[in-house]
Amino acid sequence: MRRVTVQLVFGLVAAVLSLLAEQCWADGNGPSLAERVIWAVNAGGEAHVDVHGINFKKDPLEGKVGKASDYGVRLPILRSSPEDQILYQTERYNEDTFGYDIPIREEGDYILVMKYAEVYFAQSQQKVFDVRLNGHVVVKDLDIFERVGHSTAHDEIVPFSIRRGKLSVQGEVSTFNGKLTVEFVKGYYDNPKVCALYVMKGTLEDVPRLQPHPGLEKPEEDDEEEEETEGGEEGGKKKVPVGSKHRVQSGPRTPNPYAADNSSLMFPILVAFGVFIPTLFCLCRL
Repeated sequence: MRRVTVQLVFGLVAAVLSLLAEQCWADGNGPSLAERVIWAVNAGGEAHVDVHGINFKKDPLEGKVGKASDYGVRLPILRSSPEDQILYQTERYNEDTFGYDIPIREEGDYILVMKYAEVYFAQSQQKVFDVRLNGHVVVKDLDIFERVGHSTAHDEIVPFSIRRGKLSVQGEVSTFNGKLTVEFVKGYYDNPKVCALYVMKGTLEDVPRLQPHPGLEKPEEDDEEEEETEGGEEGGKKKVPVGSKHRVQSGPRTPNPYAADNSSLMFPILVAFGVFIPTLFCLCRL
């Protein structure tokens, strides 16, 4: 009996501690963003610590695969904080498919964040490539300029999970052997590249977002939005499209010429024809 009681006590204590840990995480007292990042690299550049405390290491592919470029350092990068523009100004590219191997030892939910900026081409369809994650195509036909324009920060965010030796990403599942391989796949247009990337534990809500881009904001869909206005015999409410409320008429309505009844105008004309034809017949007989 005493043994059962001790087991129950330990079980209750463990449950309480688990609830407290979850509550601390929900209240923001859990691991910081930087502590949840398990791997981060500034591709083509030196080590850098961003405004969130993420420690981006120097590119491990330096001198091994592809080419590093700092062509973008002469350009200000829109949507990025001034302190972290270097993460978008340097890059690594290759004339063939290349990638990074990332060791992951624990199961759980993860996020892959890849940072890009187009600092060379000034139109779309000049650099287009895919991104693969352990053989799964997670980004198809990435055209950075088409997405955000020139010298503008763009993040590709890919959630995935690892459980029981299986990698799950975008509805596809494959065997996981402890190594995550991120590949930038050579396409028909120029060379694949990446500016920086990191992997963190967490969900999409945990990923810091870039600053808004005025040119990318979607216009309000006036046809879809509706307002409620009072009216009707029962004092109820009816829905009126927002756009119609502010619509300005171009002028007074033009009367419809076909709306009037013109039968009264036809009677004198028929009478005139009835008199004219017999008269003309009589004149011809003379």
